[in-house]
Amino acid sequence: MEQAAPDPERLLQPAPLEPLSHPDAGLESMVGEETKGARDEGPGDGTMTENNFSLKKIEISVSEAEKRTGRNAMNMQETYTAYLIETRSVEHSDGQSVLTDSLWRRYSEFELLRNYLLVYYPHIVVPPLPEKRAEFVWHKLSADNMDPDFVERRRIGLENFLLRVASHPILCRDKIFYLFLTQEGNWKETVNETGFQLKADSRLKALNATFRVKNPDKRFIELKHYSDELQSVISHLLRVRARVADRLYGVYKVHGNYGRVFSEWSAIEKEMGDGLQSAGHHMDVYASSIDDILEDEEHYADQLKEYLFYAEALRAVCRKHELTQYDLETAAQDLAAKKQQCEELATGTVRTFSLKGMTTKLFGQETPEQREARIKMLEEQIKEGEQQLKSKNLEGREFVKNAWADIERFKEQKNHDLKEALISYAVMQISMCKKGIQVWTNAKECFSKM
Repeated sequence: MEQAAPDPERLLQPAPLEPLSHPDAGLESMVGEETKGARDEGPGDGTMTENNFSLKKIEISVSEAEKRTGRNAMNMQETYTAYLIETRSVEHSDGQSVLTDSLWRRYSEFELLRNYLLVYYPHIVVPPLPEKRAEFVWHKLSADNMDPDFVERRRIGLENFLLRVASHPILCRDKIFYLFLTQEGNWKETVNETGFQLKADSRLKALNATFRVKNPDKRFIELKHYSDELQSVISHLLRVRARVADRLYGVYKVHGNYGRVFSEWSAIEKEMGDGLQSAGHHMDVYASSIDDILEDEEHYADQLKEYLFYAEALRAVCRKHELTQYDLETAAQDLAAKKQQCEELATGTVRTFSLKGMTTKLFGQETPEQREARIKMLEEQIKEGEQQLKSKNLEGREFVKNAWADIERFKEQKNHDLKEALISYAVMQISMCKKGIQVWTNAKECFSKM
C-alpha cells in the first residue's frame, strides 16, 4: 500500500527536543546585538569576546562592484569582479563615533569564508552564497557572469549573505567573520592558519558513512528527504517562471505593433487621426513597460534561489550527523571487539574465527606471562575505549540538540521570508495587471473621442 508523502512542515520540527529560543535571523543590518540564549560557541580562540565585537552594532553593506584584471595562482591573466564591503559602527564601547571602514573582496574570498564556517559550525544551517553563474534565466537575460545586471544581482546576494551571518546568534561572534569585514591584508593567511581544511570531512568518508551507518536518526533522514524535495520544488518553480517571463515578454512587445499600426493609420485619417495617434502612444508605453517589470521579477527569483541553495546547507548538516553517528557506532564496535578478545584470552575459548586463533593453532599456545600482558593491555584499551565512546556519545547528543535548535530557527526564517516574497510577487503581478487595464482604459478613451 502506497504511503502518503511526509508533511514538509512537520519534518522540520524535532518532536523529542525542546527547541532553543532564537530570534528571527532575517535581514537585519546590525551585527553582534545581544541575543537571549545565544551561546558563545566557536572554534576555540576563533570566537570573539564581548570587549572587541559582540557588544558593538555594525552596519554592513556591499555598496559597489568593480571589474578588475590580475594574475591568478597559475600566474595567468584573468578578469574578475571585486566587491566593496563597507562597515560602520553605530554603537561604540567608548561612546565615540567611528568612521566607516571599507575593503574589497572577491567572490572566492566569500567562498573561503563560508567553507570555514561550514567546517567549524557543522550543526548550523550556514547561509548560502548567491550563484556564481546565472541559472534559470529567460532568453533575454544574459548568462554571462560579467554581465552588469548579473553582477548587480550578485552584489545584492553577497550583501544578503553577510547580513544573514551577521544576524545569526552564533556566527556573528566569530573572529574570522569579523576580520573578513575589517582586515583586508593577510585575511586569507589568517583563515588558513586555523587549519580548517584539515578538519574538513572528505566526500568519500561522508559517502561511506551514509551507506554504512546502521542506526540512522529518522529525523535526519526525513530532513534530508525534505531538502531534496524543497530543492526540486523550487527548481520547477524557477523553470516555470522563466518560461512565463519569455512568453510575457513576447506578448508585451507584440503590443508595440499596435502602436506602429495606429500611428500609420492616424496619418491617413483626419477626424480619427489624433485619437489613433494617442492610442498608439499608450500601446508603445505598454510594450516598453515589460523590461522594468521583468527586472523587478528577478529580485523575487533571487529570493527563491537563496532557498534553493539552502537545501544543500540542510543536507550538509545531515551528512555531518551521519558521520558523527558512524564514528559512534565504529567506536562501539571496536570496544565490543576488544571486550570479546579480552574475555576469550581470560577463558581460553575462541568464539569467532580470527587470524590470532589460527596462529595459536599453528605455532602453539602463548605463555601465561604473554597472555597476562595482553589481557592487561586490552583492559587499558577497553578503559580508553569506554571513555572515547562516552565522549562521542555526548558529542553526538550535543550535535543533535544544537542542530535541531538551529533548524527550528531556520524554519521560522524560511516561513517568514518565503511568505513575504510570494505575497510581494502576487502584489507585483496585480499591479502589472492594473497597469495593463489602465493602458486599455486610456486607449478606450482615445477611441471614444474620435
